[in-house]
Order: sequence, then C-alpha cells, then structure tokens
Amino acid sequence: MSSLRPVAGEAEEIRALLEEWEAAADPEPLVIATSGSTGQPKQVVLSREAMRVSADATHARLGGPGTWELNLPPTYVAGVQVLYRTIRGGGGDRRYVSLVPTQLVRALKSEQRLWQLREYDAVLVGGGPLQPPVRSEAERHGLRIVQTYGMSETCGGCVYDGVPLDGVEVRIDPEGHVLLRGPVLFDGYRGEPERTAAAFRDGWLVTNDVGHWAEDGRLRIDGRVDDMIISGGVKVPAQAVASMIRTDSVGFGVEVVGVPDPEWGERVVAVMAAGSATSLEHVRSLVTPRAWAPRQIVVVPEIPLLPNGKPDRVAIRALARGTGAADA
Repeated sequence: MSSLRPVAGEAEEIRALLEEWEAAADPEPLVIATSGSTGQPKQVVLSREAMRVSADATHARLGGPGTWELNLPPTYVAGVQVLYRTIRGGGGDRRYVSLVPTQLVRALKSEQRLWQLREYDAVLVGGGPLQPPVRSEAERHGLRIVQTYGMSETCGGCVYDGVPLDGVEVRIDPEGHVLLRGPVLFDGYRGEPERTAAAFRDGWLVTNDVGHWAEDGRLRIDGRVDDMIISGGVKVPAQAVASMIRTDSVGFGVEVVGVPDPEWGERVVAVMAAGSATSLEHVRSLVTPRAWAPRQIVVVPEIPLLPNGKPDRVAIRALARGTGAADA
C-alpha cells in the first residue's frame, strides 16, 4: 500500500502522493524508514519546508530546475528526492540523474550507458565514497560528475563536491566528527525522542562520519566513526585502507572491516569480490602505514549491498568472520 508515512509503494504511486503533499496547505511531514548500513532501524521525519529548501538549493547549485531520472529505490531519501525535485522544479529543461558509486562503476563498463549519461547536465553520485580513479575515468568519458554527501536526516545530499549547499553549515569537532546545521535538517526520529535528542549537540546534527577541511577549503569525508578499527592499539580507518587498495584497479570490489581477534583485539580484513582478488602480500603492499594493512583476505562472489546500493556493513562483517581466507 502506498504511503508517505513511512514512504512506501511504487514510484508512480509515491510521485502522485508527493504531488498532493506539495500542493497541500499544511501537510504532515513525510517519513523515511531505513535500516541503515549498520542494521539499526530508524524512521526519519522530514518536513515539507526542509524538502523544499533542499530541492531549491540543489537546483540553484546545479544551474537550474530540471527533470530527474529515477535509478534508485523510490522509498529511500535519494529516490524520494529524485521524484520530489522534478515536481518542485516544474519540469525545467535541464536533465539530471542520481547514482550510487556502484552504479557508476558498472556504467563505465557499458558504452550504451555511458552514451546515455553524457546527455545529462549533471550526474550526481552519493550514498558512499566515490573513488578518485572512478571519477577521473567517468569525466574522461564526458560525464559531468557531482559528488554529494548527506543522509536521510539532511533530506539527502547537502554538500556538493565538498561545498555545502546554500543555508547549510558544516563544522568539524576536535575529534574529527562532521557536524551539520541548517534548514534541511530532519525533525527527529518518529517515536524516539531520546534518540532524537542524542543526535544533536547545541543545535548541530552530529553525524557518524569523520572528515577534515582539505587545502582547497572543501570538505573531505575520511570514513565513518563505526568503521574505525582498533587493531593492536592502532586506530585503523577502514575506508581509507579500502581506498588505498582500490587504487590498484578502477572499480576494485573491496571493503575493509574489523573482526574480533584474541591477539589483536580486532583483525583488519579485506573482503574482496571474486575476480578482483589478489595475494595478501600484494594487498598489504598497497597500504601505508604498514600497521593499517589487512592481515586477512576473504573472497566473496560479490560485495553485499543494501537495496539503496550502499555496502551492507552487517553482512560484510559476517562474511569476514567466515573461513576460506588468506591470512598473515
């Protein structure tokens, strides 16, 4: 049954509900239900005003309103925004599309899909880290890439290519946590006032991400707080390690996680898709400092993904605890 609280149904059904929602005098907020990449269910409450600000700021940054191609599940925030931005923009003559990194990697292997993507005024890529070699290859093929950062709690992407959208503020606290503030923020988690209060600090949304300001003044995301592995007393940023390994091949199918280990506390494990596997010695040689290097490889048929295209960290960790791995 189609609904906006929480968002459910097929794309056309949801779009029809969004059109009514946009035209209503004072509608209730919509609700995005998501399990998240760590398996913790949540229902994110988003007001129409927040969604309007987000959509308008997106169009302002990209060069004007337009129509959007839906390539993502319509019940997640990125898919909902694709539908809503088209409604809000009134069908402008520009064309946009949103992808997750996995979709872009696959598109680079299809000349037909590349030809289609070249027709868009912007190809937004979010929902996870976009590796520089992947972006470079896409741009060599004539794609106009915009890397986005955001979450359900911010109505989707709120930082484009490291620059916050109009009205959005970003702060990095002393521990490196990324904090966000602005009119795109959610109203809270439905039915969870304590969890809602815990998500904020002095009016700032405390994200689960760590980052820094690069020399060019742009925000760089280094990884998630819960992706930090403590191995032998050393803090190992899983996303940074995975990025180093992926530089060996564009679209390299690898994720890095920590699993319990009696000697190290946590053992750094590289979970690698079949076909992209290589020797543990070679993988370790790609990582600096050496103390961050994986001590084990687990080869799987493919990296498990959530329905929204993000890596399923819960499933990946479960696979990393399996057998049949190469060890150091």
